[in-house]
Formats: sequence, C-alpha cells, structure tokens
Amino acid sequence: MPETVAILRVPEYRDEPLGRATAKLFETIGFTPTPGERVLVKPNLVNGSNAAHCTTHPLAVRAACAWLLDQGAKVTVADSPAFGPAAYVARASGLAEALADIGLEVRSLARPAPLPLTLGGTIGLSRDALEADRILNLPKLKVHCQMTMSGAVKNLFGCVVGFRKALAHHRLGHSHAVFRSMIMDVYRALPRTTHLMDAIRPMHKDGPIKGEPFPLGMLAASKNGVALDAMACALLGLSPGQVPLWAEAEARGMGGIDPALLDYPLDTPDTFDTDGFVLSEARELSFAPMRLVRGRVRSLLKHFVKS
Repeated sequence: MPETVAILRVPEYRDEPLGRATAKLFETIGFTPTPGERVLVKPNLVNGSNAAHCTTHPLAVRAACAWLLDQGAKVTVADSPAFGPAAYVARASGLAEALADIGLEVRSLARPAPLPLTLGGTIGLSRDALEADRILNLPKLKVHCQMTMSGAVKNLFGCVVGFRKALAHHRLGHSHAVFRSMIMDVYRALPRTTHLMDAIRPMHKDGPIKGEPFPLGMLAASKNGVALDAMACALLGLSPGQVPLWAEAEARGMGGIDPALLDYPLDTPDTFDTDGFVLSEARELSFAPMRLVRGRVRSLLKHFVKS
C-alpha cells in the first residue's frame, strides 16, 4: 500500500482555518489518539533568535494541541533547543502566549538515555520522548545549510537532550554519512510518530535560523515522516542526491522515498507554486569549540532568567 500524505492549502496563520485544516488532515491520515493517551507534541523550537520565522508557528501548534485535547489526550508540549530552555524560545516565538488559554506550557525534554548508533557510539535521547504513548511531530519546513532541507525527520533530532545535540552536530557531524545516519537512527527509535508539517510560510534563503519566510501556503500531514519530507523536497525540485536524509532513507530501503508512489487524497503538490524559493548556500559541518562554549554559557544564563 502506498504511504498517504494529506495536503491542504492554508494561505495564512489564522485560528479557524488552521483548526479546520488540522482536523481534516488528521481525519484523512487516520490519526486517532484515544482518551487518556500521553501525546508528546514536538514543535521546532530551534532558537530564540529570529524565532518568529525559524520555529513552528504558534497558531499551528495551538491548533494541533486543541484538537488533541478535544480527543481527550494528555498533551505535553516539549522540545530540546541546543542552547537554552524550551520555555525561553517559546516566549520569544509567541508559543507560550498562544498555549496559555488552553492550559498548556512548553517544557524542555530531559532524562537522556543512551541510544546506540548504527555507525558506532551513542547519543542521549530523551526518555520523555521514548516513554510517550505517541509523538505528534510538528516540523517547520526550512532550508538547512548542512542538510539542504529540514522537515519531519530532522525535527525529531530535537529529542536528543539539550547540549548533547550541539556536541553531536560538531563532534559527529564531520561527514554527511555519519550525521545523516545518526539523525535517522533517532527518527527510527521514537514511538508511534505522526507528522504535521508547517509549510505555510517555510523558511528559505538561509536556514535553519536566519532565513526568510516564503509564501507557500501548505499544511501537510502523514504517519510517515520520510514520505512527508520526500513530497516537500520533490516539490522544491530536489532529488535524493541533494538531500542527505532522503539519500539515507533510500539507502536503508525505507518506505515513502518515492514521491510519485505516494497517495495524495486531498490537494496535490503540483498545485503549489515554489517559484522564487531559494536554498541556503551549502556550508561544511565543522567543529568550533569556542562557539560551543559561548553557546553553553548563554544557555546557562537563560536557565537562570527563564522565569
């Protein structure tokens, strides 16, 4: 059976259209959490800098959380930014304010457990994520200077706890082969994931933090993150050879790698205009010790002032 990717046109971030679209997408892909299930909602809270454009939009997160609460799910919203607590980034992005009236707050993923990696070594993956009944992954579609594009698969790398992620980017990221394998290991280790991609205003020109919004107007969902990313990358004219994580999924023989074989029961990718979308200039992964030290100091300071 082909993997299903449900797509709807959502031109703007507004509560009512987002709520309707989110419900329709979840219905279409058969996302049916049961009352009492513990659902971890994992947005992209990469950084407090340029947070309005580099994080999953607060209203997209709110729409998903409100729908889950209506189903009777027990919702936790959490991420693990490389530097600083998730609550700090949530305030900077407007997410904390957006969730306040539905009784939710944003937490930092914690309690690292060692995950053995295919190419050797381990990485500290949050037990908060591993022990959830389900994970609802809410990536923002973005260009990425190292991985070409960041989508559903890359966003789950945020389940690696805090500073360990920054170290992994630099210590293990000396080659795309090692880095992409590590990210895919994390993706495959997590339980019962469903994916809702914020591509209403994806980031282009320079990502994953400093880029600009592009008016694509797409909200998309799938139970298969590889399929969701393959759809988005193909829409932007990319091939697996240009996108390391897509190539990794292809090398592992994972389902959903061919966009032509996906089932699109709602809107189809070819109805969206990507003319003018600009990729990041590629930059090599490198180890920058002083940058990590400065970032760690800033992170600790943010923890002291987070309340």
